[in-house]
Amino acid sequence: MKRGKKYAEAAKKLEPGKTYTLGDAVKLMRQMAHAKFDETVEAAVRLGVDPKKADQMVRGTTVLPHGTGKSIKVLVLTKGEKSKEAEEAGADMIGAEEYIEKIQGGWADVDVIIATPDMMGQVGKLGKILGPRKLMPNPKSGTVTMDIAKAVKAVKAGKIEYRLDKTANIQVGVGKLSFSDDQITENLRTFLTAVMKAKPAAAKGTYLKNAAISSTMGPGIKLDVNEIAALGK
Repeated sequence: MKRGKKYAEAAKKLEPGKTYTLGDAVKLMRQMAHAKFDETVEAAVRLGVDPKKADQMVRGTTVLPHGTGKSIKVLVLTKGEKSKEAEEAGADMIGAEEYIEKIQGGWADVDVIIATPDMMGQVGKLGKILGPRKLMPNPKSGTVTMDIAKAVKAVKAGKIEYRLDKTANIQVGVGKLSFSDDQITENLRTFLTAVMKAKPAAAKGTYLKNAAISSTMGPGIKLDVNEIAALGK
């Protein structure tokens, strides 16, 4: 991929072969940032597991202490009394069949979808649409639940979901450059701790291969895997 001049200039600040502590990496990332918008801070890890094996899948959720910095649009698919609960908790959109029809028609202006169990018979039919967009409600991620208020509030507070992809990588946003260094570091540490503690019992050998952070438009900065590995102990 061809990179711009600003990217090339920023990359010169990286020391070849060096890995950085979380705190130093965050400071360096800020120094290399050059975009005119509030860039997202992205964290990526490569794990030593086989994503093709169900017993080695790494997936979970965690709540970032300082949120994501993004305004999250939440749709709750439910009926009856739970609709009021969703509204009081701060859900942006609430409904049932009408939203299912909209999704089938191509609508996708939403970041998280939460559903009550009684709706999953209908929501399940949307798997081919919502699955690739990572919007499918799932009990494991807490987005299929009767406790709608808790689920909505958690998402609004900065709850993120992480999941291993086909190449054994996980990538998530952990904040914005407008956050302070300490806020970004704490969010980053929270995410990495969750990943380390999610190590499958079936995983053999080195669990954490490498990790890095970057801003949306900036170069990747390799992290000290020994520091990260200690987070899971």
